Amino acid sequence: MSARYSKNFISLNGFIASKQPPNTEMDQSPVERLKDSYPAKEKEPLASDGPKQKPGITFAAQEKLARLPIPELEDSCRKYQAVLKPLQSQRQQNDTAAAVQDFLKGEGPELHARLKKYATGKTSYIEQFWYDSYLNFDNPVVLNLNPFFLFEDDPTPARNNQVTRAASLVISALCFVRAVRKEELPPDTLRGSPLCMYQYSRLFGTARVPTENGCQIAQDAGAGHIVVLCKGQFYWFDVLDDNNELVMTEKDLALNLKVIVADAEETPIQEAAKGAVGVLSTENRKIWAGLRDVLTREENSNNAECLNIVDSAIFVLCLDYTEPRTGAELCTNMLCGTSEVVKGVQIGTCTNRWYDKMQIIVCKNGSAGINFEHTGVDGHTVLRMASDVYTDTILRFAKSINGQAPSLWTSTSPDPSKRDPDSFGDVSTTPHKLEWDMLPELNTALRFAETRLADLIQQNEFEILEFAGYGKNFITSMGFSPDAFVQMAFQAAYYGLYGRVENTYEPAMTKIFLHGRTESIRAATIESTEFVKTFWADHAPQVKVDALKKATQKHTTLTKECAKAMGQDRHLYALYCVWQRAVDEEGAEAASSNGMSSNGYSSPAEDQNKPRSPERDLVLGEKENAIDHQHPRPLQQMPALFADSGWDKINNTILSTSNCGNPALRHFGFGPTSGEGFGIGYIIKGESISICASSKHRQTKRFMEAIESYFLEIRKLLRLVQKSRSTHSSRVREVEGKGEEGRRDQGRRGKAIKGDVAGKGPDDNLEAEEDDEDGLGGYGFFDAGMLLQALKVSQEEEERPSEKAVGNARRAIGKKLRLSEY
Repeated sequence: MSARYSKNFISLNGFIASKQPPNTEMDQSPVERLKDSYPAKEKEPLASDGPKQKPGITFAAQEKLARLPIPELEDSCRKYQAVLKPLQSQRQQNDTAAAVQDFLKGEGPELHARLKKYATGKTSYIEQFWYDSYLNFDNPVVLNLNPFFLFEDDPTPARNNQVTRAASLVISALCFVRAVRKEELPPDTLRGSPLCMYQYSRLFGTARVPTENGCQIAQDAGAGHIVVLCKGQFYWFDVLDDNNELVMTEKDLALNLKVIVADAEETPIQEAAKGAVGVLSTENRKIWAGLRDVLTREENSNNAECLNIVDSAIFVLCLDYTEPRTGAELCTNMLCGTSEVVKGVQIGTCTNRWYDKMQIIVCKNGSAGINFEHTGVDGHTVLRMASDVYTDTILRFAKSINGQAPSLWTSTSPDPSKRDPDSFGDVSTTPHKLEWDMLPELNTALRFAETRLADLIQQNEFEILEFAGYGKNFITSMGFSPDAFVQMAFQAAYYGLYGRVENTYEPAMTKIFLHGRTESIRAATIESTEFVKTFWADHAPQVKVDALKKATQKHTTLTKECAKAMGQDRHLYALYCVWQRAVDEEGAEAASSNGMSSNGYSSPAEDQNKPRSPERDLVLGEKENAIDHQHPRPLQQMPALFADSGWDKINNTILSTSNCGNPALRHFGFGPTSGEGFGIGYIIKGESISICASSKHRQTKRFMEAIESYFLEIRKLLRLVQKSRSTHSSRVREVEGKGEEGRRDQGRRGKAIKGDVAGKGPDDNLEAEEDDEDGLGGYGFFDAGMLLQALKVSQEEEERPSEKAVGNARRAIGKKLRLSEY
């Protein structure tokens, strides 16, 4: 190990040193010593004001950004009732209204005042609560928290093999790392206004480290090495020097990867799988914390050093031996890996992961993606990185053809092949294989972790829709917001299948504010509910389109409000956290006497380990102390707002959706956020719409087919309305037609061109052939706007006299069988 790396290694884990630790630390567990070894800024990096800024453009606008505003209490309560209204019965609405009024007249104003006091001097009133909710999530992060991106294939087919693609992506990723660290990365902007760039400082060299008291985010901000996983085996080598300059060319990197693949193949995959320590990162977080104790317990063991090499790496590169053929298989591989058991041994790619860090995953056929730890960064941040990396791979290839091709970066590293060898400093570019000491306890734990992971993978299913009928261009030409338009597709398809509206979540980015993250858009509104009912009823096309217009306009209004941090979810969640701190400080016994478990969950204790979505954890997760204030009066009793059934309803997301992507990505997705729901990641491109849906076997394929059918049906309705409007606006042609026969003007010559004056599109002839398929087929009596009528039948049948009462003789129903045939 190089001296340079040893320095960083010790800074990340100070308890592993050549000399014995002081006696005062001897009673601490290795995990506690690990936690205490981090510098203060690294132990609590996510609530600080960020890195000390050097001159540069990346963080130049940070000090000018406004802080996240705290909405007015009355506004949040009003919006809370509004988002619940389409999800509740009249009685439930009345109960929620009473709970809100009780909250406004009781604890609400006091909690709001405490929140304002707590926020004074803070970067963000929600930030620490947000991170605590993620870091205190006890369930496995795989399928529950970590999302994935699937890159488009490299546009040059010859480069779509594993080693070539991986080397290209890693070099581009390192150029991005260099730009961030040198503060040369241009800041994100929205309509010319700069966005917060803080998350980029937490993107690389970070690891989610489990402890008995929740997870910590540790970071080696100067990390210069990457870790490569191949068939469950770990390798590392340096890629950056102390000045964040690249020390390897793409050719050198490709050679390293070839050597690693060759070495990994020497160990039979069944044998390698038995030592695939990465599987442990899929365990329950407290179990994983205990296993890290086992890994670091033996002072002379390699495990502690191996663990820290992985934790402190810039990122992890996973080289998979599989070649997924379908889009759904690719998405599954990027999200959770594959599960394949041969002779009782797990040999799927699920053993070739480390979920506590950002991972670049490359399959044998060159298909590639990213799986990332979600605590410190949002999809928008990783999307920027993925887009720049994909763009740079193309531009660098173009530059190899034409030296005048542009570069994405403000400056680039000197060519490593032309540098003075002494200028690299103390680096090690030769791959090193990490050798874990597989203690009996670890062998047993790994076996159980793998079987639990295989169970988890089997409990979920994934389907994709690559809709090529139209995309953003068509939607905007029809006067709709693309995102709102697609959100209404989810609402209509779900209602068409189940006849009801469910709680829907979509994140809105709030990075126009300092350390902004997201706010919750609740897509199920009164307007969207009215639209889906109208769409499925027997109404004229114009009526349905008008209802769609109102629903999308409402969604757009909500999106704009949430982007300005004027939603209700984050504010009410913060008030819940403030109340919880008060309960903790005044005594857990008083809390439990009011029907609450002592850890602050409003649900029964046996439900605490159920998988929960990130947004739900913002409400239900355990929190660390983050407030220091005086309490004028006790607050042990749970406020009516949080005890009301509406609070549970709004925090049980059935349709968890997110729009995150651009042409660099083929798909984006994540696991379902509840056992009854769907996780839906989607990308709206110019001429297509890509959707990846997951669920715990809730007819996901059928749901995707329903969405596709809706897209076709709504296009037909929009064209019918457009033609109708075009016909009414062209009355002059009617006059022209009436006067043609009697017109004696012989000066006009030529044959009149007959055509559809409504303005057919280029594929309208195709539409005539697709009429049979454009309808919402596959639903039987749900077709042709009959859903509402079908729902009414169940009510009418209760009042309708039975067939027996109509006459004494029973009618013969169906074909009479002749017994002689048997």
